Amino acid sequence: MNDLAGHAAALGIEREYHDAMGTRRVVPDDALRSLVAALNGSGSAIPHSQADRPLDDDAAYQLDDYPDRRFWLLAVQLYGVRSKRNWGHGDFTDLLELVDIAAAKGAAGVGLNPLHALFDDRAQQASPYSPNSRLFLNILYIDVDALPEFVGIEDAGLADDLARARSADQVDYPAVAALKTYALRLAYSRFMAKPNKARATDFKKFRGERGIYLERFAAFEVLRRRLSGPWWDWPKPWNQPSDASIESLRAEDPQEFGFYEFTQWIADRQLAACQARAKQLGLPIGLYADLAVGVEPGGADAWSQQTAIIPRVEVGAPPDLLNTAGQAWGLAAFNPVALRASAFTEFRELIAATMRHAGAVRIDHVLGLNRLFLIPFGFTPRDGAYLRYPLGGLLDVIVDESRRHKCLVIGEDLGTVPDGLREGLSERGVWSYKVMIFERDEAGSFTLPQDYMANALVTFATHDLATFAGWQSGHDLTIKRDLGLDPGETDEQRGAAHWVFGEALAKSHVARDRCPTFVDAARFLARTPSRVMAVSIEDILEVIDQPNVPGTVDEHPNWRQKLPVTLESWADLPAMHALADALREEGRAT
Repeated sequence: MNDLAGHAAALGIEREYHDAMGTRRVVPDDALRSLVAALNGSGSAIPHSQADRPLDDDAAYQLDDYPDRRFWLLAVQLYGVRSKRNWGHGDFTDLLELVDIAAAKGAAGVGLNPLHALFDDRAQQASPYSPNSRLFLNILYIDVDALPEFVGIEDAGLADDLARARSADQVDYPAVAALKTYALRLAYSRFMAKPNKARATDFKKFRGERGIYLERFAAFEVLRRRLSGPWWDWPKPWNQPSDASIESLRAEDPQEFGFYEFTQWIADRQLAACQARAKQLGLPIGLYADLAVGVEPGGADAWSQQTAIIPRVEVGAPPDLLNTAGQAWGLAAFNPVALRASAFTEFRELIAATMRHAGAVRIDHVLGLNRLFLIPFGFTPRDGAYLRYPLGGLLDVIVDESRRHKCLVIGEDLGTVPDGLREGLSERGVWSYKVMIFERDEAGSFTLPQDYMANALVTFATHDLATFAGWQSGHDLTIKRDLGLDPGETDEQRGAAHWVFGEALAKSHVARDRCPTFVDAARFLARTPSRVMAVSIEDILEVIDQPNVPGTVDEHPNWRQKLPVTLESWADLPAMHALADALREEGRAT
């Protein structure tokens, strides 16, 4: 390649950057060459300045029906909900109950972990942020008992196995997946043998709604069970989808092909019922969905959208103070060259699918709309490079779909944010994401409530950070040290954080106790002008372990923890009453 740097620049690849420590880094030629090759297969290079549309004056949906109102959401890791009737893994009937509880307690809706489709035959790979497909749903959230075609637990011979899955201390993903897959196949067989006319009509309608994307997802699910290795090693014609190959696969095995369409139909309709219940109850938001930043390179989306998704490259982060080696997340990202060429068709489908049954959406790592840090396969994060994305065009799509679905958009804008990006997002109506334990000034003092911005979602922490009980006790620091991880904070620094937190509570006239409760923290956040506040159920229940410890996979029970009490008791818990009363007094209740 005669002009590697020039070619890379034309594709939007930044040859050099400064990391979080201020160190200037230059991308090695071989890594740069790999990135150029990965991007080149999707169309001609378009200079970034010409391809990116200017930001216009349209704003995304802003809770237009509720001007100047401030609300709160009950945030839940749905898989971890423990109930007397679920199968050892939270499901959409649990979510219906959560909507009812939220309404009764004055919340505007329920915040959820990503519900994206994972790999049900590799169910132990449980991270909702490493999806098989972001276009479709995880079938483990289906309530099989709610299907009219299901014969029942006893008749299906599942009672003993189900009892074990329910009683497990943590989510037993392989057991739950085996139970649900078997039960869903029984239900599908009965549906096909003796279909109810109305349900058959609705199934056909769903297939029409999701079109080629559903067909390709179903085809991939059939093929990956037949063929070994990653899809790029599959023999022709299966290594690249085409209309003809997919039709031949359906004709060859219509029963198996249809099963994957059937399970997505069931999941979609059960989720839709939850948002419909929220609207029926008058909740201003209803379901608050989470969109992961990328997909598994070997998954359905990457296979079915090979032009639009960059092959053999993963999203990550450059070295920073907490991760001096950088991070590689094992996720594939959209190709900006291809997105421009297709007028953002694939991105629009993704946003529409995410907003399909939601009143608000959190876009994970919203900085990726502007640029992503990408690492070619075979290289380390130290060799990665930033790739620029057409921010204006992507925001046009988000704004269009947001207004069409009346769906609020929150951008997870944590980390090192390029100058002007937050302002650009705000101009288009994308709200910020404010995490209290990060909101501190240079002296270490916590930002006071009156200094928060209005168009933002505010919360104490995230799934990757300590719960309130864990933060107060220092349990998170102990866990990380035991795992051989740098906790990023000493015991003395944590003690100082506790002290300045107490000072902030006192200045805000919330509490003067040096042992504040979570209700105190909730009151503090409730007094911000931020229009939406998310309250984690783990904090209400004083759970000490956080859902995920970054930097670990199997060393810690990430994404597997069940909540300590059953859903049926939540509404009557003193802690739930105390929280709801406090937020009502602070003007947050619906």
